[in-house]
Amino acid sequence: MQQAKSIFARGFAVSTLALALTACQSMRGPEPVAKADIPNSYSYKGADGTSIAAQGYKDFFSDARLVQVIDLALQNNRDLRTAALNIQKVQQQYQITKNDQLPTIGSSASFTRAASTSTNYKPVSVYQVGLGVTSYELDFWGRVRSLKDAALDNYLATQSAHDSTQISLISQVAQAWLSYSYANANLHLAQQTLVAQQQSYNLNKRRFEVGIDSEIPLRQAQISVETARNDVANYKTQIAEAQNLLNLLVGQSVPTELLPVQTVHNITRQSVFGTGLPSDLLNNRPDIQQAQYQLSAAGANIGAAKARLFPTISLTSSAGLASADLSDLFKSGSFVWSVAPSLDLPIFDWGTRKANVKISQTDQQIALTSYEKSIQTAFREVSDALAIRQNIGDRLSAQRRLVEATNRNYQLSSARFRAGIDDYLTVLDAQRSNYSAEQGLLTLQQANLNNQIELYKTLGGGVKAQTSDEVQHQPSSQELQQK
Repeated sequence: MQQAKSIFARGFAVSTLALALTACQSMRGPEPVAKADIPNSYSYKGADGTSIAAQGYKDFFSDARLVQVIDLALQNNRDLRTAALNIQKVQQQYQITKNDQLPTIGSSASFTRAASTSTNYKPVSVYQVGLGVTSYELDFWGRVRSLKDAALDNYLATQSAHDSTQISLISQVAQAWLSYSYANANLHLAQQTLVAQQQSYNLNKRRFEVGIDSEIPLRQAQISVETARNDVANYKTQIAEAQNLLNLLVGQSVPTELLPVQTVHNITRQSVFGTGLPSDLLNNRPDIQQAQYQLSAAGANIGAAKARLFPTISLTSSAGLASADLSDLFKSGSFVWSVAPSLDLPIFDWGTRKANVKISQTDQQIALTSYEKSIQTAFREVSDALAIRQNIGDRLSAQRRLVEATNRNYQLSSARFRAGIDDYLTVLDAQRSNYSAEQGLLTLQQANLNNQIELYKTLGGGVKAQTSDEVQHQPSSQELQQK
């Protein structure tokens, strides 16, 4: 019995040594260097300083109603919920791959009854119970470890995808909330215009009835009335559509008290919109981090493919009790053990394994290109937002002056028409110019606020709720290997 235990101890020691060697080596090579070829600074001047992406969305957005709507969306939006479930799924897949580095230990019990020539065809019974390691791969070349690294990177990439979805959702909710506000503002303007046009129509009708004017001014006034009435109906539709979109993004009906009835003129308390440096996008943009993790996963897959070029060594072992009689199964002398290593090395596979290595290397180049493009795309999105930001103030000032001028022109034209100096066509043209200028001002005001939201989004803002919250960048498997 002691001898058997000694043999088993030696076998266990050999197995332990094999376990120690399983993670000693990885066949993955160095990660290629990305060359995004973007400038070191943005072309828009006056945007230096700490990036507004460092602010939590509860600090960036100044309207408490909007913050509450965003909180509801983060709780109930189905796309964000799906992204969270994907994280749970990939996390379990990573755990499974991680478990592959450890042996699977199971218990067994069997009863065998057989006959052979050595027993003169007399049936013999064998009872056996024990514990065993089933087909455990000795990971000398790091294949299993590389697969685990790839699974880790995929898990981290899924987390980044969730953060990217959250940033996009916050931006969409804020812009839909603004759309509801400005649809109401346009409706109010159209209703005011309709009232004014109806008054002009009534005046032209009386002038036609007493024979002062022909029917032409009357019909021109009627055209303006019906046009304004059509605009009123159109903006009522836009209000309903904006509310429907907001409800979809939030995942439930938005309470009426959280909807902006009055025109929203400020979306944030910020007066200076700092952007930081383009290099800050690497840490602030989750979509860039996602591409980086995918690049690291591609490198790990190369290591797994290269490891398949070498022999696969597996170990099956067991230890337990065996006896020909069930009553003697647990008595002294019934101890048995076995160790069964196996080697798998295909001699001719017609280049399949080498082709798999080349495929994984190509996948890495694809991932590298996607990573570089994600950086370039992020830079372009920020640059576009800054280009709008650079000139939006001048456009708003000019549009306000245009509104004042057209409004004054409309007042003067109306007075000259009532005095009989000008015909109604002059009034009609002045009114249309004023209405168009008022609509243009509302459009520019909304575009200005949307641009502030877009700049916050493109810089990577929205991952944090409060500015004081900490967001840690988890290292990829490649970065962990370099430590």
